Amino acid sequence: FPFPYTPYGIQERFMEALYGALEAGRVGIFESPTGTGKSLSLICGALSWLRDWEEKKRQEEARLLEGPSPAEPGQAGEPDWVTAFVQNKEERDKADRLKEEQIRRKKREDRLEKIRHNVQLKYAAKRKRSEEDETKRLLQLSKESLSQGAGGDVPEQLDHNEEELILAEYESDEEKKVVSGLEEDDDDLEEEHVTKIYYCSRTHSQLSQFVHEVQKSPFGKDTRLVSLGSRQNLCVNEEVRRLGTLQLINDRCMEMQKNKHEKKNDEENEGKKRRVSRAICPFYSYEQMQFLRDEVLVEVKDIEQLVTLGRETKACPYYGSRYAIPAAQLVVLPYQMLLHEPTRTAAGIKLKDQVVIIDEAHNLIDTITCIHSAEVSGAQLCCAHSQLSQYMERYRKRLKAKNLMYIKQILYLLERFVAMLGGNVNQNPGCQAVSQTGTVLKSINDFLFQSQIDNINLFKVQRYCEKSLISRKLFGFMERYGDPATAVKTNKENQKLAGLQNFLLTLQQGSDKKGTSQSPPVEAENDQLRTASPLMQIEGFLSALTNANQDGRVILNRQGTVGQSSLKFLLLNPAVHFAKVVEECRAVIIAGGTMQPVADFREQLLSRAGVDPARVVEFSCGHVIPPENILPIILCSGPSNQQLEFTYQTRDMPQMMDETGRILCNLCNVIPGGVVCFFPSYEYEKQVYTHWEKTGLLTRLATKKKIFQEPKKANQVEQVLVEYAKCIKRCSQAGGQMTGALLLSVVGGKMSEGINFSDDLGRCVIMVGMPYPNIKSPELQEKMAWLDKTMPTAAGQAPSRVLIENLCMKAVNQSIGRAIRHQKDFASILLLDHRYARPAIFNKLPQWIRERTQVKPAFGSAFAELRK
Repeated sequence: FPFPYTPYGIQERFMEALYGALEAGRVGIFESPTGTGKSLSLICGALSWLRDWEEKKRQEEARLLEGPSPAEPGQAGEPDWVTAFVQNKEERDKADRLKEEQIRRKKREDRLEKIRHNVQLKYAAKRKRSEEDETKRLLQLSKESLSQGAGGDVPEQLDHNEEELILAEYESDEEKKVVSGLEEDDDDLEEEHVTKIYYCSRTHSQLSQFVHEVQKSPFGKDTRLVSLGSRQNLCVNEEVRRLGTLQLINDRCMEMQKNKHEKKNDEENEGKKRRVSRAICPFYSYEQMQFLRDEVLVEVKDIEQLVTLGRETKACPYYGSRYAIPAAQLVVLPYQMLLHEPTRTAAGIKLKDQVVIIDEAHNLIDTITCIHSAEVSGAQLCCAHSQLSQYMERYRKRLKAKNLMYIKQILYLLERFVAMLGGNVNQNPGCQAVSQTGTVLKSINDFLFQSQIDNINLFKVQRYCEKSLISRKLFGFMERYGDPATAVKTNKENQKLAGLQNFLLTLQQGSDKKGTSQSPPVEAENDQLRTASPLMQIEGFLSALTNANQDGRVILNRQGTVGQSSLKFLLLNPAVHFAKVVEECRAVIIAGGTMQPVADFREQLLSRAGVDPARVVEFSCGHVIPPENILPIILCSGPSNQQLEFTYQTRDMPQMMDETGRILCNLCNVIPGGVVCFFPSYEYEKQVYTHWEKTGLLTRLATKKKIFQEPKKANQVEQVLVEYAKCIKRCSQAGGQMTGALLLSVVGGKMSEGINFSDDLGRCVIMVGMPYPNIKSPELQEKMAWLDKTMPTAAGQAPSRVLIENLCMKAVNQSIGRAIRHQKDFASILLLDHRYARPAIFNKLPQWIRERTQVKPAFGSAFAELRK
């Protein structure tokens, strides 16, 4: 197939390896540092394979439909006519299934072709929907006027809004098989999922950029592509969107669906007692979403175009796009959606015999760990208990027995969780001091036994929370009756304490205006309570506790007060959640621009997921740039012969910070454009910056480069990058003493991943020291201990030591890869620490950098190379 560039044979080798992995059904680890070209190469190669695969299937179908093949000789003691009959029956049944599938496929293709070439059909459908909406509106008005005239049997004690807060009767502990939204029969929605490619990346912006590239590719015209996203990205109902947080949007959407089904049942039983009407979503219409599904399959659309189409057609893009999954050839989605099984199931994603490509997969293990971990604070636990108690007391007489039973179980769980933190739910968490502070780690079983909740079926409680929408009802109740600032109060004493706290808070806020002090942490907690119900966070923690005992740990973090303390679930074995993906899929491709070191993927993820080593294939290729376009240097000492070793013990020394400043001053004198300098942490970057200010070195630096600092807040990153780019462009055009800009960034921060410092934005990338993770972190210590117990020693190194080095080098490789972004780009890379020259560390650099790296013991020879 046609594709733009093929330098040094990279494209051909990449495609050959990809095609082979898909054809053989392998799990591939692919490293190809070619920017957008890598992502597009992945999908073009996969789509090319998919077309060949579909053609083979059609030929096989045609062969089977031609007629039965000659019967094979019968087994011993079995007449030939019996064997022939059984064989013919199997082939007839298979042929019948193929014919049905062909009819569905032909029907779908004819419908899509008609929509593709008949513009009038689109407008006719839109006009019809407008007429139906108007008819429904008039009918609703007439019903309301009739009901007002006739009166009604409405409960006196509760008004319309409060009626919505009552939990519906919980019929069963088992999940009901309810097909939501499929009121009408339609053969198309029952069709089998065709063989397809699920393409995943990290963020919606990356996926949107990728879809635009697909639109321009040779496959853009006739590929059935569907973009999936969360309700937060796809919802077009402004009433729901205004809720802001993802959990609230999800709960409100599900509640509206439930209201629609209840309304339908009420209409069927119209002669019975009239119920109070509840809000339903006007965009959740089967016919409208069916039209949107067809529009999605006809033409490649990204998330923004899908939302626009949903508003135009008055159809829900979130559900309309899901209806398009079975017939799609390419499904584009964030990998959090694919890696979390409940989300995957809810979205209608079926992985059996499909192809999954996970791009930008360098932090795949961390992502799986984060998705399945959860944390709740003592303040959230106490607040949820208070709110749920108030809710139960108010509606006790209106709630069914099963609802009351589950609410009491949840209240008991909350009491025990707070007791494990050393507190009492009936007292204000901000005023309860914790007697024994510190961090304690427990296995899941130990935590359940010690908190005395081992007799409660957490699976049932979790399912109840999910099905009953209790967190949404509770949030609505507190919005109506609760005061978020004093939500945690269960008796008169606590009310007095809360009132005193509020009084002190107003005094504190008054002093803030004068600039004398900062607000207490209570204010931040109150903000958190205002944004969402704490029960939502607790549901996630309950779900995490259902993991197997050996796969995770519960961390009790006791600090100062109960409110500041927390319970956290840490997933230790991400492979347990990745196993189902690799088991079900035909092939899985884990790809990225910088995947080194890949040992983590093989050992922690694939091996522990039960993947046969023979099924794993690795492919790594060089960059598209020629060798002379990159100059990586490991610098062992600075201009004054100070050895560069930025350990925790030595990096705070004034001479080390001075030496770093002298290196930067020399480099800024000769390097044009932008220089990006990465520090191990925000704290160290701030410390060095303050030291340079005191010594006057910052002023010397500022004569050659304007200095920018990476902001901690995500919403300020774009502004800093724009100003940084403007400064470089202005300096290159004007000339003069100022030659560009210096950007002080942080490894693992906002600018170490996903930001393109191409061309003059990054002519030199400097890495100060080695960004090892905090080894004193309880989570990391537990992970290291778990690896040492469960993983074999490799090359004489303990698994925990390998983990530390791999985490460090993955962060380094991501950061230094920001400079080279396209075929004609060029840059120098400077690693400031003699430890990078050690073989174990050196071999974990990406191959395309490692092959060209020079180790320089002295600064003079390194500076000479950079000047050249």
